Amino acid sequence: MASAFRATLVVGVLALGAGWYFTGPEHINPSEAEGFTPDLALGETLFYAGGCASCHSAPGAEGDAKLVLSGGRRFASDFGTFVAPNISPDPVAGIGDWTPVAFADALLKGTSPDGSHYYPAFPYTSYARMSVGDAISLHVFLGTLPADATLSEPHEVGFPFNIRRTLGGWKLLFAPDDWVVDGTLTEVQQRGRYLVEGPGHCAECHTPRNALGGLDTAAWLSGAPSPDGKGRIPDITPGGLDWSEADIAEYLKSGFTPEYDSVGGEMVAVVENTSHLTDADRAAIAAYLKIVPASGG
Repeated sequence: MASAFRATLVVGVLALGAGWYFTGPEHINPSEAEGFTPDLALGETLFYAGGCASCHSAPGAEGDAKLVLSGGRRFASDFGTFVAPNISPDPVAGIGDWTPVAFADALLKGTSPDGSHYYPAFPYTSYARMSVGDAISLHVFLGTLPADATLSEPHEVGFPFNIRRTLGGWKLLFAPDDWVVDGTLTEVQQRGRYLVEGPGHCAECHTPRNALGGLDTAAWLSGAPSPDGKGRIPDITPGGLDWSEADIAEYLKSGFTPEYDSVGGEMVAVVENTSHLTDADRAAIAAYLKIVPASGG
């Protein structure tokens, strides 16, 4: 009996040790950031493609005030309410004292400067498809925006979801390691895939999730329930959106549909951002959306 108990105890300790090891936070290789010259124009493009101001500006901010990334917007979910943090260049309340490597860790690995996991309400599972150079360029651009001393508010997440170490297991299950739409793509389609699957993180809203909050990639961009419980986010595959590429590109530029209706709801903020992209990038997004596997409608 004693020997069986000891054996069980040893197996249990080993299992706990393995679990602790495999759920640890990941970091980029710092050598990947060495010698890279930041591209401020690229950083600005990524700022708008990623919709940073849509989440991180203060609630109700309009116009130039949306460039003050003081945080405070609240996002309700089945797991709790997440509050966007201050990511302005303030060295105390924001990210002004972060190194480029620390920022890349956060953006690409979902790892905070103190070594803990970020909640995937921060869409690092999409941003992971960006490069270290992309992250550094975005970091430099964010540093040109106004600093704000507003302290970040804590998330409102209860047990057991407040145990951040468990997010390491979540990442093992749901963090991407490749593109969703693969195969032979033109350069324009590849650019669109990068913008949609990467910084644009369109799937975070337009793709349904499983019970653990992971994206159902088999139903990629086919629409999903709205997190606030009001209505449904639309299907933007060819099975649900019959617009032409030109129609899609124009919508992302002006907010007007082919029927001359205007953008509404949460998409207002999205179009505010995509209107800052180039015509070529909006056309690339449209080209990609036309090759996504069609849903059943």
